[in-house]
Amino acid sequence: MPARRLVAIVPLCLTTACAGPRAGPATVRLVDLYKPASVEGRPATLAPRPRTEWRFDGPGSGKLAATRGWEAGPGVAGLAVRDGRLVGRSTTDFPLLHLERTSGLEDRDILHAVEVRARASAAGRLSLTGRAEAKIDLVEVQKRALDSPWRMSTPVVAGELRTYTLETRALPGAITAADTRHILVRPIDAKGASFEIESVRLIFRKEHLAAVPSGLGWQGLSEVYRETLVGRSPEVIRLALTLPARPWLDLGVGTVEDEPVTFRVAVQDGGAPKPLLERTVTTAHRWEPATIDLAAFAGRKVTLSLALEAERPGILGFWGAPVVRSHGADTARADSGPEAGSPQGVILVWADTLRRDHLGVYGYGRATSPTIDRLAREGALFRDCVGQATWTKVATPALMTSLYPSSHGVRDFSDRLPGSAVTMAEVYRDAGYATLSLSSILFTGKFTNLHRGFEEVHEDTSLPDRESSKTARVYVDRLLPWLEAHRDVPFFVFLHVSDPHDPYRPSPPYDTLWADPVKREEHERQNKEVRKFVAAPLLKAFGMPTRDELVKAGIDADAYVGYDRDWYDGSIRAMDAEVRRLVERLRTLGLDRKTLLVFTADHGEEFLEHGRTFHGQSVYGELDMLPLILWGPGHVAPGVVVGRTVETIDIMPTLLEISGLKAPAQAQGRSFLSLLASGPRGDPGGVRAAGWTDRPAITEKAVTTEPMGAPPPQDTESTSIVAGTWKLIHNTKRPEGKPEFELYDHAKDLLDHSDVATAHPEVVQDLAKRLESWRKMVAAARLKPDAETAKTLSQEELERLRSLGYIQ
Repeated sequence: MPARRLVAIVPLCLTTACAGPRAGPATVRLVDLYKPASVEGRPATLAPRPRTEWRFDGPGSGKLAATRGWEAGPGVAGLAVRDGRLVGRSTTDFPLLHLERTSGLEDRDILHAVEVRARASAAGRLSLTGRAEAKIDLVEVQKRALDSPWRMSTPVVAGELRTYTLETRALPGAITAADTRHILVRPIDAKGASFEIESVRLIFRKEHLAAVPSGLGWQGLSEVYRETLVGRSPEVIRLALTLPARPWLDLGVGTVEDEPVTFRVAVQDGGAPKPLLERTVTTAHRWEPATIDLAAFAGRKVTLSLALEAERPGILGFWGAPVVRSHGADTARADSGPEAGSPQGVILVWADTLRRDHLGVYGYGRATSPTIDRLAREGALFRDCVGQATWTKVATPALMTSLYPSSHGVRDFSDRLPGSAVTMAEVYRDAGYATLSLSSILFTGKFTNLHRGFEEVHEDTSLPDRESSKTARVYVDRLLPWLEAHRDVPFFVFLHVSDPHDPYRPSPPYDTLWADPVKREEHERQNKEVRKFVAAPLLKAFGMPTRDELVKAGIDADAYVGYDRDWYDGSIRAMDAEVRRLVERLRTLGLDRKTLLVFTADHGEEFLEHGRTFHGQSVYGELDMLPLILWGPGHVAPGVVVGRTVETIDIMPTLLEISGLKAPAQAQGRSFLSLLASGPRGDPGGVRAAGWTDRPAITEKAVTTEPMGAPPPQDTESTSIVAGTWKLIHNTKRPEGKPEFELYDHAKDLLDHSDVATAHPEVVQDLAKRLESWRKMVAAARLKPDAETAKTLSQEELERLRSLGYIQ
């Protein structure tokens, strides 16, 4: 557990040290106690799981008997089976092979990986995907793949017969058996190459788990993931521990099996085991919460047993995030005003694609944010918060690690946060907090390795409507009962909502709050029409045109984005209503004076201010100027306005200091806690803040390489530096006609409209030097890749990190 740190007293504001140092929360995670020797009664033999595999060394049957059920699609010539292998030749750089499965499609089992043993005469990439629809058009499949490349892909070494493993656990969303009705393989992405395939094997989760011992894992049921102890009937997991005061066991149970599984929990403190829970689960693929009172055994050394029973050995059962917590632990001093100490809970609201200048508290004319505005009046408002990236994939690791993108290393679509990083959630978890993540986009979950430190993560694929960006209502619905269950323990919640993200149209009544319903049909027609003119594949898929593309389509550009802006504002208002529900429930539960709520955004959105729509393409003000509000009656004095420049990376060390926890040594941000002592609105600059020194704020936009991953333009690179009243943009890789340096008056020109670089060459030179010094600093602090980190770990540590998906 990280050492606690004393924090200076902040008058009328946040305090954590008035009552002196305090002990950490009484929390015991059973996953941390687990050892392989903890398991008793392992089944001697397990029923074998059927393999789903196609080989070419036996007789065929059916109309495609000669090719064992596989057919040649576009770009393939000479498909045949020869010497036990499926062979052919590519006539284009997109040869396509197809097989239709006819059995096993009803199983809800999740695809774990695909193994292809193959060889090609040319180097390149092998790709594979699945389709669920009854009929498919191979020509159309190939055409769509050109705009949206398949995610399951691996490099191919020319001339060598190898087994290539394509893992799906790092991909967005669960792929079930039904999703693999059609198997589509692109054996090589080179024209005129010969290929041969010895076998194709689909490995589903049940088969995978049958091949590994019971134990620790990161398992999901309906795309809600938990730290998990995986068991098989009739196994018993026995764990010895000392119970804290007022103890209770908090966990979820579930299975991926179709047959009943009984979960039993018992406690033993020297005598016979005493049963505490018996729960039979008959519905697969969902977590069933369970709460067990252990108060009768408080303070004793006991052994907890977790047992599974089913009609046959080997049936799987998941013990999800089993944690012994203490009722009321570490919260006694959190309910009597600022002198009370740290807040019991921290809720970080990460609003996706939210422009600061579309909130009333930042001067917007429409009433988009009545609740958020009120939180700002009742708490602390930051006038100048600069984000470190303008794309969720890159911005979220910066928030969670307090590292600039050049140091945390996540830049492209498939990048993962290295195992050497320390996340905010990990610090809270190690301090005994209950930790929950509600992720609205694949970038903020396990796909980017941002599940680290969370006991429970709701991936975006757990949402009922995966085509909608409107997630606040669903996730607040899930969060409210979780808060009630954890109302008297320390907690950290990451609430990622994406309502402002496109598609902009909100649900009623917000869809007509500012958007004229009479004009909706024409706007949707224009959206379909302009897609024909959008060049970038990703933006074509999203329906995000540039001004030039709107003009080419014969559409009034300003009127077009104006209607999108009307919907966008309606989506903000809908999100604001859900924030109100959250605040109301905090008050109902008596948590409002025990909780710190932080409201901010990952990036903004462009509505043609610089000729584009969408985000991630630049470092201009409409994208990197963020809202930041801290609210917590009893912990945050009302009416504080901070005018000093802060960064997203400063949020992590601030929240940890407020919570009495120490930030990791690798953190590059700084706590802005002292700025909250700057007083109410009469001191908007925070000039009286002690212990704070202004420093430049940085935003990065990197070159990316994955064709359907990062927002275009992919071949440009820009970095901005904000220092005092100036903002310099250095375009290190830029299209023809773009200047190397742009300079803006940050105090007066927040959307970066008027470039004044030629009028102030001395400012450009000074900021360019400071930017170069920053580049050397972040390069030296670049996180070690997982391969290097793994060399310093013991085998036990390495297996533990792998089982949780922290390294691969």
